[in-house]
Order: sequence, then C-alpha cells, then structure tokens
Amino acid sequence: MIRLHFAPICFVAVLGFLASSPSSQAQEPNGPQQPMVYEGTVGGLRVIEEGQPPVMIHATVEEAKRFREANPNARPGQVQAASTANDLSYHGGIGGIGVETAPKIYLVLWGSQWNNNDPSGEAAILENFYRGGGGSSWLNSVTQYCQGVATGTVTCGSSGTHAGNQTGIFAGVWADNASTAPSKPRQSQIAAEAGRAAAHFGNTTAASNASVQYVIATSTGHSSNGFKTQYCAYHSSTSSTYGNVAYTNLPYITDAGASCGANFNGLGPKAGITIVSGHEMAETITDQFPNGGWLDSSGAENGDKCAWISSGQGASADIHLTTGTFAVQSLWSNAFNSGSGGCVLSYP
Repeated sequence: MIRLHFAPICFVAVLGFLASSPSSQAQEPNGPQQPMVYEGTVGGLRVIEEGQPPVMIHATVEEAKRFREANPNARPGQVQAASTANDLSYHGGIGGIGVETAPKIYLVLWGSQWNNNDPSGEAAILENFYRGGGGSSWLNSVTQYCQGVATGTVTCGSSGTHAGNQTGIFAGVWADNASTAPSKPRQSQIAAEAGRAAAHFGNTTAASNASVQYVIATSTGHSSNGFKTQYCAYHSSTSSTYGNVAYTNLPYITDAGASCGANFNGLGPKAGITIVSGHEMAETITDQFPNGGWLDSSGAENGDKCAWISSGQGASADIHLTTGTFAVQSLWSNAFNSGSGGCVLSYP
C-alpha cells in the first residue's frame, strides 16, 4: 500500500552544463561568499554559483547547533510522536529518476596536489569505507525509498522500484593527477570534473549514469570557498552529453577540524571523513538529481535530518564493516517507530 503525503517542493532543480576551460587556467571567484541563510532546515538546498543547479549542502557542526537552538521543534535524538508530518516524501523524480536503484560510487582524487600529499590518509579511508558500505545494515534504510510512484508518496511498500544497497557499490577510483586542480574550485569546475570522470570510467550514456555518483575529492588546502564555515560537503548534478551526472564535492575533511566532525562524539580525529562522506552517499542514493527524490516538507534529505546528533536516538557512532571500523551518522527512516520516522543506525 502506498501512503501519500503532499508537501511543497522547495525548488525545482535546474539542470545545466557550463563548459569550462582547463582547471589549471580557471579564474578563482572574487571576494568571499555571502553567508547562506537557513530558513527551513539545517543543510539542504542552496544556490552557491549563479547559472549552476542548486546543491544540497551538509551543514557544519556549528551551523547545525545554531539552527537547532533557534528552532526548538527540531529535536534530533528524540523519538517523534506518531505522525507522518516529519517524514520524507517523493518529489516526482528528474527525468523519471528519483533514487539510485543499483548504486555505483566512483571516487576521483582530483589534481596533482594529491601526489605524496595526504597527511590524514583520507584517500585510503574513503576507499575502504565505500568498499564496505554496500550491503551494510547501516545503509540499508535507503531501500525503503523508491521511484515510479506518485509525487507525495511516503511509504512505497511493494510499489515502484526501490533504491539499492547491494555489495560492491564501490566501482572504482581515479587519481586524476596529470595537472593541478584549482586552488578553490567553483561548483561549475567540480561539475566539469564529474563529466570528465564519467568519460574516464566509460559511462558515456544517460543510461550508464542513471544510478551512478562521482565523488570529487580535493586535496588538503585546496577546497572550495565556504568549506568549513558554511558547509562540509555538498552534492548536486549537471547535465552533459552523457546525460545527467550526479556528483559530490568532497573537500579534505580533516582540514575543517571539529567543524566537520573531528572528535565528534569522541569518535576520533578522523571521524568526520566517513561521517560526511556517508551522509553524501546516502543522500545521493535517495535523491540522485536534487531535488526530485526523497525530502521532507522543509527540503531536508535523509542525511540532513540526522546530521550531528550527539546523544539519544540516532547519535553518531562507529560501525563495523568488512573493511574496517568507521564513524557514521544515522539516516532518516520513515518506517521507524511505526511510521512516525526517526534517525537510525541500522535497518530494518
């Protein structure tokens, strides 16, 4: 049985492609970015570059704290009353695609700045995390969400085509180190690198990119403007001759220290690496081309609703995968607590 919940859509993601000159010659943005305004949710949909599609940002620890202090009804870590009002609902898809039904993740280490320059060992941590994440009970909550159902659907049941969580989600890594990446890459430059990654991995049709995400990881000291003050990472998509391409801008997380998860909940100085990358992975699986997938009425995705919880239900914790032990945040499950929803570290 399908349950429906109709909620206003914050924005319709405008998919566009901007051709860029080689990254080593690209100009950097002039002046500081303006602060982002948090109106309805912590994290979520933002426009950060004119002419580019909106991005779904992962807010910093400080921004999450400020938002929750200013919004007493935002109560992460508490079991909600019986109601579907807080749940995610389906937003209709983009080109018929709302979720990744057979997810594949490609990691791109962008720029020669990575060469012999990974002081926190982030590349290996990311690769091991992605290798072990597929098929885990931690990620399995994504499988309750689907596409091919009516806009406003809250519970898929046996209807539609569900998001996947198969083993072997990690599909490959590319050290794109023949030239330098921009020192502070703009969204359009990151989108262009995602297009190059699609070509590199042979995903040159819309069908081959229909369930794929590219994680564009930048090296230490070379992250985009806004990192560690306004966001920890973001995901978005771009249109190209290869179809719509989903990507994540993943800065060098440990550069942000506690703002992006270092020692969060006592989980260690490198905890933020997998807390943030896991957040983006799960959100892209359930909202591949923002914001046509699963979001709540304020525009929050399954990761946003559970970000930076330090105690109570869904508090960030270590999980044990076949490839090691990793810190993660919880993910929103509509099915939790008899359908009232909540943040969970395992599913079902």
